[in-house]
Amino acid sequence: MKIKKAILTGGGHATRLRPITSTINKHLIKLAGKPMIYHAIEKIVKVGVTEIFINTNPGDKTLEEVVGDGSRWGVKIKFFEQKGGPKGIADVVNQAKKFIGSDPFIFYLSDNIILGDLNEFVKEFENKQYDCMLALSKVKDPQRFGVPIFEGEKLVDVVEKPKTPPNDFAVTGIYIYASKIFFKAFKKIKLSNRGEYEISDIHSHFLKKGLKVGYKEITGWWKDTGKPEDLILANNLLLDMKKGLGDGHINVKDFENTEIKSPVMIGKNCKIKNCAIGPYVTIGDNCVLENIKISESLVFEDCDIKSENEEFKISKSIIGDAVKLTKKQDDNVANFILGENAQIDF
Repeated sequence: MKIKKAILTGGGHATRLRPITSTINKHLIKLAGKPMIYHAIEKIVKVGVTEIFINTNPGDKTLEEVVGDGSRWGVKIKFFEQKGGPKGIADVVNQAKKFIGSDPFIFYLSDNIILGDLNEFVKEFENKQYDCMLALSKVKDPQRFGVPIFEGEKLVDVVEKPKTPPNDFAVTGIYIYASKIFFKAFKKIKLSNRGEYEISDIHSHFLKKGLKVGYKEITGWWKDTGKPEDLILANNLLLDMKKGLGDGHINVKDFENTEIKSPVMIGKNCKIKNCAIGPYVTIGDNCVLENIKISESLVFEDCDIKSENEEFKISKSIIGDAVKLTKKQDDNVANFILGENAQIDF
C-alpha cells in the first residue's frame, strides 16, 4: 500500500537553542535560505505523500502562518495542537490518530536534516510489507539517541539514550508505520522516568511481539539539529548542495568593496560595505553589515552589524532577528548566539 500520509513535528521548546528559540519556533529557523521545516516537507513530498499533519504548541499560530495549507508543494497540510503538555514524540503520533486512520504513514521529526532522499527507504517498506521501518545513521554520540540492538544482523531491540551504547548507530527521527499497529502499541507503553512516552518503547514493543521491523542506514548525511553547532553544520552542508547556482542567491541592495567566498546566501535589500562574506554564511533580508569578516554563520533578518574601526571577525555564530551589534574596541574574533532584538556595543 502506497504511503500518502505523514506526521511532522512542529512543537517543542528547543531549550538547548535558547536564546534563539525564545522568540521563534525552532522549525522556522532558516537554513540555506528557507525554514527548517520546509526541508522536511520537500523530502516527504518527493516520495509521494499528499497529506501532512503538523503538531504545534498550544496557541502557537506562527508555524501555520508561515507554512500555509500546503498548496505551494501541491499537498494538503493540517495543523493540530498538542494537548496535555509535552509528553514525548510518541504522544505526538497518538494525538494524530484521527487523521491517520488505518493508513500507513511516515513520521518525520522536522528538525532532522538529511542530504540523501527517502525513496529507497520507502520502497523497501512497501515492497517487503514491513510493519515498521527505521532509518539508522552512524553517529559520534549515540547516547543522545535511541540505539538499535542487534544479534548478528537481526534487529532485536531499541533502547533510549543508553549510558553505554552497544554500537555507534542512532535511530534517526524518520520512521514509517503500517496501519493501526502504532496506536495499539501506544496503549501498552508507560511514561518513562523522563515523564515521556518514548518512541523507542514503541519499537521495542514491536520487536518483542514479533512484528516485522525493517531498518536501513540513511545514505548521505543526517543531522539532528539539537544544538547551535548542529544548526551551523547543517547550514554549511545545505549550502554546499547549492554551489554553482550562480548569483541568484545574492540579492544585495547596496554592495561596496566586499569579497564573497561561496557558498553564501544573502537575502533581499541588504547593505554590505567593506566586508568579507563566507564561506558558509546565510544572511536574512534587510541586513546592514560594515567592516565585518564573517564565516560559518547564520544571520537572521533586519540585523545591523558594524565595526567602527578596523575589520571585525565573526565565525560559527547564530545572530537572531533585529540584532544590533556594534564593535568599538580593537579587532578580534568572536562567536555569538544572540536572540531577537539583542543590542551589544563593545
